[in-house]
Amino acid sequence: MSPVEHSEDPEPSERFPAGLLFVPVRSGPAGCTARFFRTPLGGRTAVGFTSAAKLTATLGTDQACIRLCEPALRALAAPLGVTTLTIDPQLSAPSADR
Repeated sequence: MSPVEHSEDPEPSERFPAGLLFVPVRSGPAGCTARFFRTPLGGRTAVGFTSAAKLTATLGTDQACIRLCEPALRALAAPLGVTTLTIDPQLSAPSADR
């Protein structure tokens, strides 16, 4: 196998910035807090939308949001152990009743 061939597809060497995102938030005692979600496999993910229309279509008209750039959202999520960022998810499920 030559040095440029790979047995598996490599990870992208560089992330492309998503730009300014619409980030869902919820109200809390200290102001607003970014909402984190679960991936289909159960992992935690930060979520950002590239437009207000995409956020509204996925999470509804009552969902509050703030504008953050991708690096700021990643920096906000990292101390909580959330390393995955999902941009423009198209599906959401209601939270489970306890």
